[in-house]
Amino acid sequence: MLAALVILAVIVAVGALLNPSRAEFRWFLQLRRPRWLTFERWIPLIWLVIYLCFYGSALLVWQATASAGAMAGFLLLLLLVQSYTWVICRTRRLRNGTAVGLAGWIWGVGLAVSVLPVSRPAAGLLVPFLLWSPVGTFVTWRMERLNR
Repeated sequence: MLAALVILAVIVAVGALLNPSRAEFRWFLQLRRPRWLTFERWIPLIWLVIYLCFYGSALLVWQATASAGAMAGFLLLLLLVQSYTWVICRTRRLRNGTAVGLAGWIWGVGLAVSVLPVSRPAAGLLVPFLLWSPVGTFVTWRMERLNR
């Protein structure tokens, strides 16, 4: 029970600490987006599901291994994912977000491969992120071209 609360607290804390300010996020919202980006209103829900999957995956791995190293791997993935928008808004450069998005996806693939022998369900819970991350990175890359 304690592990479940600690993992949840870390996810919430990282989310709160790596959140852009209102002014920074307002700048981000004013950027032009590709015309085909018709699903943008669903993106917060998609990320909520992904974060719930991160939580479940980390908890399953902890229950199977009690490995601090594995939890560090999840923490790094969380830091990369949460810093995506923060980095874009802080630096006002979409290219930086594309780089962070790619780094997060690469780390996510490595993490999924490393937890697969420990817990197939935990690895499976990382699949929604692994499918969505390239979409978000591609959208950011396209936005770069629209907002030079």
